[in-house]
Amino acid sequence: MSEGGPVSRPRAVLFACTQNAVRSPMAEALARHYFGREIYFASAGLKRGDADPFAVAAMDEVGIDISRHKPHTFEDLEDSNFDLIVTLSPESHHKALEFTRTMAVDVVYWPTIDATAAQGSRETIMEAYRAVRDGLAKRIMRLLSIERGSE
Repeated sequence: MSEGGPVSRPRAVLFACTQNAVRSPMAEALARHYFGREIYFASAGLKRGDADPFAVAAMDEVGIDISRHKPHTFEDLEDSNFDLIVTLSPESHHKALEFTRTMAVDVVYWPTIDATAAQGSRETIMEAYRAVRDGLAKRIMRLLSIERGSE
């Protein structure tokens, strides 16, 4: 696997973070927005968090509704037939490596800030969420736009 991702486009991708409330649902929704049903996308966390209103607001700014997202854990996954797991926190990376110990699944780690740690005014907090959203969008396009060549 290259640094940008797999050599061929995966058919099923899992995005994983700590609580499946901000980073991984954003990534799942962005990927689904860009690639529709070409690829199966899911997200999970180590623990089930609560829906995050700032994440909903940040995604709403780009026309993507995640307000109905229900946080899931790895144990909630009905299917574990993923070609690629993209982890967004150190904890989820360790869990994914453990989860895939006996499977032929690529696991890639994208260090992604935890926007919930942002403090200050509403606008300052929203900037942290926007930075996560925009960073994930760029990485997802780079990872999955294989037929367009490396960007």
